Amino acid sequence: MNILAPPRARLQIEVVFDLVCPWCHLGTHRLRRTLRARPDIAAEIIWRPFLLNPDIATGGVSRQEYMLRKFGGHDRARRLHGTITDLGRAEGLHFDFDRIRRIPPSLDAHRLVRLAARQGLADAAVQALFEAYFCEGQDIGDQHVLVMIAAGLGMDPLATRRALASTEEAEAVHADNLRAHRLGINGVPCFVVQGRHAIAGAQEPEVLDRLLDIALVEG
Repeated sequence: MNILAPPRARLQIEVVFDLVCPWCHLGTHRLRRTLRARPDIAAEIIWRPFLLNPDIATGGVSRQEYMLRKFGGHDRARRLHGTITDLGRAEGLHFDFDRIRRIPPSLDAHRLVRLAARQGLADAAVQALFEAYFCEGQDIGDQHVLVMIAAGLGMDPLATRRALASTEEAEAVHADNLRAHRLGINGVPCFVVQGRHAIAGAQEPEVLDRLLDIALVEG
């Protein structure tokens, strides 16, 4: 420890996100890159769930049906996915949308993040879930898949399976989702610094950097 080094400023950053949102994967990666370049800041990241598809039933919906309903056809979806893939590649992220066969409900995946947070593993859980879904096409609505991801993080598989089989943390996820809507958040990712300074979208690191500076000055 360098006793001559200035103390690091502490900032709380709430990340409102959904695990089936590719922009959230890109945006949170950019946030991490921004924070790595700011050794003067000690950031506390709090992951806040947002349910983009709250009406999708257990088991999910076929990607083909979802694309038709959301985008009106595959051509528009492919153009959008191509844009995201290119942006991700520039960040060192790999998106493989063609491996995704079903669009799952994300409630249980968010519950897993909250379970992981109890062990200080929330950041790692978010990253692992994004990679499992967008890189490998795994069904992160499947509790067996979630247990395997949790085990890969060092979490107890049996305890995780029991928690996911119950309703544990479900109420908290729904409460955070409702809170986000009440705050006027209708798109993700959204980054809220110190509870006061917010910006939505998968912003470039330069934009996030300015947001951090504003929060440091204004508190």
